[in-house]
Amino acid sequence: MQFDYVPVILSLKVAVAAVVLVVIGCLPIAALMAKYEFWGKGLAESALTLPLVLPPSVVGFMLLYLFGKNGWPGMFLEHFFHYQVVFTLSGAVIASAVVSFPLMYQSLKAALESVDPNLEKAARTLGAGELRIFFTVTLPLAWNGFIAGLVLAFARSLGEFGATLMIAGNIPGKTQTMPLAIFFDVYAGEGKQANILVLIMTVFSFLVIYALNLWRKKGKRGGNGGAVR
Repeated sequence: MQFDYVPVILSLKVAVAAVVLVVIGCLPIAALMAKYEFWGKGLAESALTLPLVLPPSVVGFMLLYLFGKNGWPGMFLEHFFHYQVVFTLSGAVIASAVVSFPLMYQSLKAALESVDPNLEKAARTLGAGELRIFFTVTLPLAWNGFIAGLVLAFARSLGEFGATLMIAGNIPGKTQTMPLAIFFDVYAGEGKQANILVLIMTVFSFLVIYALNLWRKKGKRGGNGGAVR
């Protein structure tokens, strides 16, 4: 049996694209939620983290409704751009981004909240604008949380199954990512193909988590060393 590597490539494409979307959306939202108080903040934060506790199939059903012919995002894309998200790789990217967003959001928000506001105030007294302060002061100080959230979001995107199946379907060579391929290979009796994919995902996920833990330990040792000196 010849190994089909297409699901591996599709999974990596989906995970990278999903993480890009998550970072773009999470940076302003996490900054807003970490630094400002406003009415309805608790409701907004509950909505942002809801995909973390909902079953992936429920998230996928919601996305299927939104981006289908009856949902306003789906109708907008179909009417103005003649583009359909359902049963495409874009649908898989959106599903992965939605389910991995809470991981990035929680990690980054906690890191931003831990930044000393006096350092930001000092930058303001020197004439720096809010955008410059965020990217030159706040974000570098919250870098550990940003990287941790990035890695977790990538790993979660790589392993997304339920929501992807609902909105993107299982189309070999088009939307069939590694988790989908494993599931359907097992039911089709393709045990060898499934075993290889499981091994790839397990080893890759282990290496990602191991590298993250090493990086965190080095960061702590570096910080402690700096304090002693």
